[in-house]
Amino acid sequence: MSQSLSVALVTLGCARNEVDSEELAGRLAADGFTLVEDPAAADTVVVNTCGFVEQAKKDSVDALLEAADLKGDGHGPQSVVAVGCMAERYGAELADSLPEADAVLGFDDYPDIAARLRSIVAGEQHVPHVPSDRRRLLPISPADRPSGTVTVRSRLTTGPTANLKLAEGCDRRCTFCAIPAFRGRFTSRRPHDVLDEARWLASDGVRELFLVSENSTSYGKDLGDLRLLEALLPELAAIDGVERVRVSYLQPAELRPGLLEAIAGTPGVAPYFDLSFQHASADVLRRMRRFGDPESFLGLLDRVRAIAPHAGVRSNVIVGFPGETEQDLETLCDFLVAGRLDVVGVFGYSDEDCTEAATYADKLDEDEVRARTAHVSQLVEELTAQRAEERAGEEVTVLVEDVEDGPVGRTDFQGPDVDGTTSLVGADARVGDLVRAVVVDSDGVDLVARAV
Repeated sequence: MSQSLSVALVTLGCARNEVDSEELAGRLAADGFTLVEDPAAADTVVVNTCGFVEQAKKDSVDALLEAADLKGDGHGPQSVVAVGCMAERYGAELADSLPEADAVLGFDDYPDIAARLRSIVAGEQHVPHVPSDRRRLLPISPADRPSGTVTVRSRLTTGPTANLKLAEGCDRRCTFCAIPAFRGRFTSRRPHDVLDEARWLASDGVRELFLVSENSTSYGKDLGDLRLLEALLPELAAIDGVERVRVSYLQPAELRPGLLEAIAGTPGVAPYFDLSFQHASADVLRRMRRFGDPESFLGLLDRVRAIAPHAGVRSNVIVGFPGETEQDLETLCDFLVAGRLDVVGVFGYSDEDCTEAATYADKLDEDEVRARTAHVSQLVEELTAQRAEERAGEEVTVLVEDVEDGPVGRTDFQGPDVDGTTSLVGADARVGDLVRAVVVDSDGVDLVARAV
């Protein structure tokens, strides 16, 4: 019989990484590992790293060093292992520069993760991989894709919301982004696998499904039907126990009318649009190898609100991209004022390894990037607070997620983690309840609503 070992998983980065951690946890639990929350109480600590931007990489290194500091004479973990995007992206280079980590594992190690961890805890040396451009790997054909992913996932949280992965990878070639190179080509999961996992999550008490991928608007294209998501959403919403389905990461240039209508008009699907605008200047967007301009983006928002007047809209923007002029910045700010978005993430541009933008010559000074980022961030803070104030008097449905200091949850137009929350007054609610309420106040992007 295999030695019984305990493992703690530490997850950084996005919702897709959280699903990866739960799939790793499922494989490990199925092979006899005991899952523990406290890294200090584990035989081995697995840090699921993020490699998206510089700050995320620093956070990942800090987490690995913090876990390594727990190792002692007979106390704490015996090994610390790096997995995830940063580990895949840098492989042997990360292992050489961070000897505190006992091993660096890539995505190809995931199917045999239990065997890998056992050998590492036993003191065997793991040879880290040399990274390659995973876009060159052909996606698995639909007929050969493994089924039954439900059986290898263990939930690491107990809340009423869970992430549900639609696809892996990305086929876009945005000049600022390295994700396709280490995540690979876009590969959709088959609809029946998504539905089976959704039913399993619902049986575990999940009431909101948060659909995640690198580009949800591409779902189904490799399966021969780009309209699969429109067909899948009503089926997910009809699952017993599921009260809300939310779609993340939509490409504005790919948001076809049928999908827009399905998200805005399907009962049980949140009228919530996570639109990756990134900028508004047509010139900057072309240099990013993206498409759009203020007119097309505002027209898209008008179409959304024509179907669902109270729809939620969030986005991210990059400020200080190489070649960005003051006029480009003004165009972005004017769009943000006109767009009335609920939440906007503002990121200052920084070079990322192996991206086309890193080779551009007309870069802005770092101090200028910081100044522009601060300017846009302040504007966004004011605009999103105003948008929250506009919600006063709206009737909302709040999914309660915490009751420790009074019921707090999220409305249809508030996504998990990255958006605001809604505090309820006049409600005796439990976690997982859905409460009808009317918005009576706001504090920044957060709302206060009175139960009706």
